[in-house]
Amino acid sequence: MTLPRLAARLAFAGLLAAGSGVLIDRRGDSRADAAEEAFPPLGAFIEVEGRRVHYVQEGEGPDLVLIHGASGNLREFTFRFLDRVKDRYRVTIFDRPGLGYTDVRPDLDDPWTDIGESPQSQADLLARAARQLGVTRPVVMGHSYGGAVALAWALDHDPAALVVASGASQPWEGGLGPLYTVNGSRIGGAVAVPMISAFVTQAMVKEAVAGIFRPQQPPEGYLDYIGAALTLRRVSFRANARQVNTLKPHLAEMSAQYPDLRLPVEIVHGAADDVVPFEIHAEPLARQIADAALTRLAGIGHMPHQVAQADVIAAIDRATERAGLR
Repeated sequence: MTLPRLAARLAFAGLLAAGSGVLIDRRGDSRADAAEEAFPPLGAFIEVEGRRVHYVQEGEGPDLVLIHGASGNLREFTFRFLDRVKDRYRVTIFDRPGLGYTDVRPDLDDPWTDIGESPQSQADLLARAARQLGVTRPVVMGHSYGGAVALAWALDHDPAALVVASGASQPWEGGLGPLYTVNGSRIGGAVAVPMISAFVTQAMVKEAVAGIFRPQQPPEGYLDYIGAALTLRRVSFRANARQVNTLKPHLAEMSAQYPDLRLPVEIVHGAADDVVPFEIHAEPLARQIADAALTRLAGIGHMPHQVAQADVIAAIDRATERAGLR
């Protein structure tokens, strides 16, 4: 069974089984504890306006900030990628709000809300954290949903350059399917999310990860390392679903401002990406930003930073040089 079908069925089942909520909560708590034991924080914490932000910072050189996508955490970049760039960049990787070990915004920590933290709010939090860590004039790279956060960072703050890898940048036609529709809703957040958190299997997670990588395969060791179980914790699952479910209107607002950007921008996107399609996102973005360069990766899906690392790193190097940081 696919995750969208699971979400729909569990939402209905949850309405019928509300009396078993205590047992579901206990199972969810147990699985969350196990996830945090198996995948503990890799870095350190900094406090920004009362919220803990989890980060990893390594290396020397110009500042490079990496922002992960939906359903992820900073392990997305500590898996193989960090080791390839820390010899010539000071790399700062953040968990986005509500994911990994960065706190969700307090007013959004409610099972019955359907409001997600916007890319602009997330960028503001992470930019503040970066400044506290001494990061100056960074090259900011975001993948997938993280691309939207990186674009918000460029619009509202002052990075030296921007790299958008498979980034969500434009409003799109249609919806997101039942997984996000159900889990991003008020009743879904309160009912379906606890059930999925308690009962989703490793086989379902493996299937979902394989779908994100298609037509490529996940690298060896990726699934064991990435900590998908952290996203299945109820707080993170809700935060992720709400962020994705409410993304489109924020991109509509942001995309009207892209022509105002005046900084080097490198866009790297797989032509075979059916999660964030190339022609819907990357091509329009390249037209909207005067100083944007577009790299089309033939045959590559949604995860170029894992399966085409040399191309993504080359884009970072070009952005760095174009910004005069080398």
